[in-house]
Amino acid sequence: MSGVLRLVVAATAAGVVLAALALPAVGGSGAAVLAGTDMLNLRPAALVEPPLPEKTTVYDAEGHQIAQFYAQDRKVVPLARIADVMKTAIVAIEDDRFYEHGAIDIEGTARAMVKNLASGNISQGGSSITQQYVKQVLLNSAASEKEKNATLEASYTRKLKELRHAMAVEQKYTKDQILERYLNIAYFGAGANGVESAARRFFGVSAADLNLAQAATLAGAVQDPNTTSPDRGKQARDLLLRRRNVVLDRMAGLGRITQAEADAAKARKLGYKGVKEPNGCQESRYPYFCEYVRHELLADPAFGGTRRQREQTFALGGLKIHTTLDPQAQQAAEAAIKKRVFASDRALAAEALVEPGTGEIKAMAASRRFGTSGKNEISYNAVADKAHGGLAGFQAGSTFKTFTLITALKQGMKIDDGITAGAGYTAPAYSTFKNCAGGNAGDPSWTVTNDEGSPGFKTLETGTWDSVNTFFMELQQRVGLCRTVETARSLGIKRADGTKLREVETFTLGINESDPVTVAAAYAAIAARGTYCAPLAITSVTGRDGKATDYKPRCERELDPEVADATAYVLSGVLTHGTMRGVGGLGRPAAGKTGTTDGYASAWFAGFTPDLAGAVSIGDPRGSQRYKLTGVTIGGHYYGSVQGASLPGPIWKDTMTAALRGVAPARFTPVNMERFGGCDEDCAPARRDQDDATAEAPLDDDEPFLGDEVDQDPFLDEEATEEPPGR
Repeated sequence: MSGVLRLVVAATAAGVVLAALALPAVGGSGAAVLAGTDMLNLRPAALVEPPLPEKTTVYDAEGHQIAQFYAQDRKVVPLARIADVMKTAIVAIEDDRFYEHGAIDIEGTARAMVKNLASGNISQGGSSITQQYVKQVLLNSAASEKEKNATLEASYTRKLKELRHAMAVEQKYTKDQILERYLNIAYFGAGANGVESAARRFFGVSAADLNLAQAATLAGAVQDPNTTSPDRGKQARDLLLRRRNVVLDRMAGLGRITQAEADAAKARKLGYKGVKEPNGCQESRYPYFCEYVRHELLADPAFGGTRRQREQTFALGGLKIHTTLDPQAQQAAEAAIKKRVFASDRALAAEALVEPGTGEIKAMAASRRFGTSGKNEISYNAVADKAHGGLAGFQAGSTFKTFTLITALKQGMKIDDGITAGAGYTAPAYSTFKNCAGGNAGDPSWTVTNDEGSPGFKTLETGTWDSVNTFFMELQQRVGLCRTVETARSLGIKRADGTKLREVETFTLGINESDPVTVAAAYAAIAARGTYCAPLAITSVTGRDGKATDYKPRCERELDPEVADATAYVLSGVLTHGTMRGVGGLGRPAAGKTGTTDGYASAWFAGFTPDLAGAVSIGDPRGSQRYKLTGVTIGGHYYGSVQGASLPGPIWKDTMTAALRGVAPARFTPVNMERFGGCDEDCAPARRDQDDATAEAPLDDDEPFLGDEVDQDPFLDEEATEEPPGR
């Protein structure tokens, strides 16, 4: 085809399209235009405009931002919060007749179409701002790579589709509304979507505060944001600088600014700052709590029927999530751990604080940073269970003895009732212990011993204070394994890995792996006089539509309040008379239980006041059974063995002291001595005044009493070649 003929065809085709777009199809004189419109199907086609992806922001209990998530870094702002010079710059360079034409700029499109047809390919755009907006909407709505490629395809079919949508958009919105939507959807490079995020990412200012040079830079960036993305190096920044100057010249040429203003702006450096916007829990100040919140939302059916739908809701963003995190408590936990356990240590310490009566998680901290890019980081939630980003956790040790104590009190035993405990305990028969399915769980081939401590008559008090293994084996035999397991379950106890609790004879010795959040919530139920509240991290979520969903505590009365009071009474003696007496109390009513596992694989402390409960664990994440806490240096101090009172106890004490600073001390409800005082059999009760619960032991914190009994479990000996029956 000759050049002349090609131009004739081009002009004819362009004329048909332009006529169809430019003239109304009404009356007799519009018949020919209507025919052209019908032929090309150039009628307005409604554009589906899904909400733009925005940031989701997470706040602590005081309203401070602690994290944000986004699939696209964008903050939608109204046109009134965008500098006038930015509006002027983008219109000048992208569509200077924007406020004069309809869905299509006839002059620009005619010029582009003639050139494209003459050259035989698509070499010039000519798209209006409205058309560009349509293209961005279609691109953002694409659900697959195939759909995205179709949106970017250089074809007249695609162009005509965009034109039909543009016609509908022009009918639906005012010009200012279209410009606002375009500036909020456009991609500017460097990961910035929308003019507000671009202004902050490029220059560290809001879109309302952009100056002439900055506005011209952003206006120039939208043409080819990947090529001119300033984070890609000097060459890209040089291209962006040249593009900025083109915009300034264009603005001057159109009379939007003076030539002197253009020259002054062109003399300025690019000024790119590359301000980074945190994204995700890894960049949060409180990553473990953040991970807990994220997993809570991804499991909540309110945000979608399937996990995939919930992930899409989360990615779409625009949510405002208010949480339970208490900055004072969080700082207290972090400082207490940092003081005693270094990030570079092999051992890993983790702590959770939970409020009695609500289940609100007030703090989650660990000795290592959360992440995958640096040294001394971990990529999982060390404070929580698998359902909240954690792994297997650590064996909880003697902290589980509390559930056997509670079961005994539920069954009517008195505080001074006791049992004669031997130096070792061996189950008389496989049937001595029954799991909750009725199966045998005893193991006559294994003997539990007390590595430290003496055998003899022990009451519920003294056996608990000294954490005597053989006493608790005898006690669990008396009250029943299944009853003990049921008590633990009623207080939210579960394995950290999500599998079923191991219902074996050494259950009371804490052979099940757990996590600090779970254990802290269980102990919080004792402080709340038997009311167990599921751990709660989120108080409300406000959607992008402004509607708020409130999250209330989920609580159930699981223990008789007087049983809980008696349990708190016994456990308060652990701090003043038992394994924690070398560490001492808080100067206010407090109670708790140390936990040390077989062979010092891990160590715990779980304790509470009427106002706050906390649990601390420590173990080696490389494998606690292989890498035990013996002969180790932690926090710059050497430990022959780490027990519950060695590290977890002091961390808990420091945390609680700081977290409760400014909170008036509250007392536990006195134990009903008519019900729980004395003993049913001949006994030698260990007497103490109830006020002992508030006493401080006059010992130095740096010289803890290491009297916690070591709990034993034969199944975790890695040298064993055969698992004993019933385990």
